[in-house]
Amino acid sequence: MKKYLMLILIAITTLFTSCSSTKTVSESNKNTTKTPFVWEGANLYFLMTDRFNNGDTSNDVSFNRTKTAGKLRGFEGGDIKGISKKIDEGYFDKLGINAIWFTPIVEQIHDGVDEGTGLSYGFHGYWARDWTNLDPNFGTKEDLAALVEKAHAHGIRIVLDGVINHTGPVTTEDTVWPNDWVRTGPTCDYKSFANTTACTLVANLPDVKTESNQNVDLPPFLIEKWKKEGRYEQEMKELDAFFIRTGYPKAPKYYIIKWLTDYIADYGIDGYRGDTVKHTDETVWADFKTQCNYAFENWKKNNPTKVLDNNSFYTIAEVYNYGISGGQTFDFGDKKVNYYKNGFNNMINFEFKWDAQKDYEFIFSKYSDKLNNELKGYSVLNYLSSHDDGGPFDAKRTKSKEAGTKLLLSPGLSQVYYGDESARSLVVEGTQGDATLRSLMNWEDIKTNPETQKTLLHWQKLGQFRKNHPSVGAGIHKQISPKPYTFNRTFTKGNYSDAVVIGLDLPIGKKELAVGSVFKDGVKVKDAYSGKTGIVSNGKVSIDSEFDIVLLESSPQPSAKERETKPKN
Repeated sequence: MKKYLMLILIAITTLFTSCSSTKTVSESNKNTTKTPFVWEGANLYFLMTDRFNNGDTSNDVSFNRTKTAGKLRGFEGGDIKGISKKIDEGYFDKLGINAIWFTPIVEQIHDGVDEGTGLSYGFHGYWARDWTNLDPNFGTKEDLAALVEKAHAHGIRIVLDGVINHTGPVTTEDTVWPNDWVRTGPTCDYKSFANTTACTLVANLPDVKTESNQNVDLPPFLIEKWKKEGRYEQEMKELDAFFIRTGYPKAPKYYIIKWLTDYIADYGIDGYRGDTVKHTDETVWADFKTQCNYAFENWKKNNPTKVLDNNSFYTIAEVYNYGISGGQTFDFGDKKVNYYKNGFNNMINFEFKWDAQKDYEFIFSKYSDKLNNELKGYSVLNYLSSHDDGGPFDAKRTKSKEAGTKLLLSPGLSQVYYGDESARSLVVEGTQGDATLRSLMNWEDIKTNPETQKTLLHWQKLGQFRKNHPSVGAGIHKQISPKPYTFNRTFTKGNYSDAVVIGLDLPIGKKELAVGSVFKDGVKVKDAYSGKTGIVSNGKVSIDSEFDIVLLESSPQPSAKERETKPKN
């Protein structure tokens, strides 16, 4: 009961009432109905842990990381507590977010390196030193446990970022892993499968020998570290149990798989985004998913009161340059690989930012066709900007409204990169390379800048609508009218069904929309964008609003109790 009361309070504070976060009880049978969480239609928020929000200034410096770094190449203070605070404030609820993915939080190399852009520390989380521990700059395991609990109370799933392909760079303080664990050359040239997998991404980024099934011992530095921290015996006990249960050889990839899946078993996280997926043999990820599923089911059994739903563990692949047009395969030139058949529910769609330059109907019909046919049962993650894509859709942030409309209304999962919703600048003077994409979240603009607030409100309205209606991201798209541009989305899963009608580029003021067969004559509908309502007549509905967009949904009918208590004129 406490869980439901919390969800009701959250819903009251959000911009729009969400049927996914409240319960509607029929007076006659007391049945609870709610919008199901559907991964294929999720609204996912991707943030850089170190750059989003500083919730604890006491952990801003760890391991004596005090050298002067290049601009936006050092730790800036963002942490797990900072994310939790924004969950508490309802920031994600108002934005319609129902999944959060943040950059890796495992312990990073202690020193920094200069990659030609000034000294860099592992603020981004992709330079692992110890997968079994959290980096103090990001927070503690207690902080992570609290974050997952808070997120789940708000109906938000948590996706961690998993790195299996490589360790962090070598420094005077961070020794290279043993030769039977990693290779330090050659550098990948991406001309074949072998020259993409059995190589280092860049110089001084040791590549884990993920193709190996050879038994290897733990690195001496890690044993020494664990002994100093007083947890060597426990770690060894858990490793022995893992290898006995699975029957896997004590090969590098399986150690890392064990360490990553512990975060599922211990905290109940809901998904993993696999980093640099195409740089390992695909079977690595199939084994990873098997152990993810085992850990997730085990967590559910051990925490029956905390289980949100029957969804399975969700995995997203970063296969650089994969696009939805490739269907289920990625072509290396000399080999094609189906990552969907090797452990992934979803692949990041690097093609979306190019498709977004075309008209709405081109995007929507193309994606609906692909996802409901060739990719049925799977999905893609669409994005317009990211932490390592130097060619975002709207680099100068001059088309924030269009970006939000295209991203949040497209079939597939939507990835809102932190600051997309607030037009955070992607051009930072004095930075080099991808540092310009990784500035601090612009909270001050959100508080004080009217234009920023206007942009954010647009993303909030669309995000709420997407969250409340799985049909938007996971449904079937059908154009109703090319002009005014109107379409519907329909979704059915088991006994649940959802349907909406959307109009874009409409005239300001009074407008009439055909609703096709979605809403019957006499039905009251609501425009979730303006809050206005209308009655369907002769297959059409009129809405008078100051906006050029209409998001039509069935207007909720009052319950029997509400009808009884409603004042009579």
